[in-house]
This record gives sequence, structure tokens and C-alpha cells, in this order.
Amino acid sequence: MVHRAQPPAPHTPHTDNQRASIVVLASGGGTNFQALLKAHNAPGYGARVTALVTDNPTAGAIAIAREHGIATAVVSPRDFTDRAEWNDALTQTVAAFSPDYVLSAGFMRILGPTFLAAFPHRVLNTHPALLPAFPGAHGVADALAYGVKITGCTLHVVDEGTDTGPIIAQASVPVLPRDTENELHERIKHEERFLVVEWMSRIGRHGLRVDGRSVTLGDGY
Repeated sequence: MVHRAQPPAPHTPHTDNQRASIVVLASGGGTNFQALLKAHNAPGYGARVTALVTDNPTAGAIAIAREHGIATAVVSPRDFTDRAEWNDALTQTVAAFSPDYVLSAGFMRILGPTFLAAFPHRVLNTHPALLPAFPGAHGVADALAYGVKITGCTLHVVDEGTDTGPIIAQASVPVLPRDTENELHERIKHEERFLVVEWMSRIGRHGLRVDGRSVTLGDGY
């Protein structure tokens, strides 16, 4: 039987002489995950990656984690009878690593209310568009189809909607004439890696304050 995880006590952000721990959720190649691993050992970096959790036993991110000595766990939906049971198992698996923050980076599953309640305002996500424009799984293709001249990427707090949570930071990317979806997505990924690496360090040092749709770093940066 899978037991539902209980919401933890209110989270206290780390002080400047400590580093926040991050569990990364990824389903694919793990480019953002790899960028974080390259950065997190640098002097002064405010966070450290402690584990990778994936829903895909063949995810390329697993090999990256093993190369860097990072703990991994696979929670495949195929091993559970329904979505609720899978969400419970995912919650328990991630909670076992005691993360300060959970970063969903190319994780192709919806996180349920049980999971979000276990890590209130501490589950973050990257999205390849300038939210609130073009939410969902096809943000790059939707931006191209709409004919926008500027798109980009967003780091946001996850809520129970689809890419509707409060926005932490964004980076813009121009849409060039005759761009294909793949070409545009690669340029977005490039900016996304910088965004994730920079802001996870800031968040790790200062924590987050979430007030409605307003998100600030914990010391008022």
C-alpha cells in the first residue's frame, strides 16, 4: 500500500553560509540538469543537486547523474494502478531526499495536489515560452504558429494549473525569419540553461517569498 505523504512544516530558507538542496525531476536528456551539475560545485554557488528522480527508466539524464555521482530514482507510472498512486509514490520518493527545492526540468508529467502540498511553494518549473503566453506541451510550436517576434523561457513556481504558477524569472529569445521549431527550441534551451543556473543559485542563497502572484527572493533582493 502506498501511503499519502503529509505536508511538511513551513520551510525555512538556508542562510548565506549554507547551500540549498535540489531534487531535479526530468524525463529526457537532462540538458538543464547537466548545466546545474556543471555549476553547483563552483565556489559561492548557492545550491547543490542531491538527486535526480525520473518517470522514464531510459531517460538520458540517468547516465548524466551516474557520471556525476548523483543519486537517482525511477518512479514509472507503469508500475502503479492509477495516477493518484503514482503521485503518492513520487511524493514519497522525492521527500526521502529532503530537498529544499524541487526543480521540474523537462519532466513530462503533471504533478498532483499531494505532491505540491508536500513541498509548498518549493516546486519550480521551466517552460519554453514567455508565460502566460503559450502554456502547455507545445509552447515553442504555438509561438511559431501565432507569429510572435519574441518568445523565450520562464522559471515559475508550480501550482495546480498548467503553467499558471507565479513567475520567478524570464529570458527573451527573438524569433528569426524562417525559424523551424527545432531551431527556435535550441536557442530557447540555451537561454533556459543560463536562467536555471543563475536563479537556482540565487534561490538557494536567499529562499523565495510567494505572495499571490508576486515572487521575490527572501532577503528582498
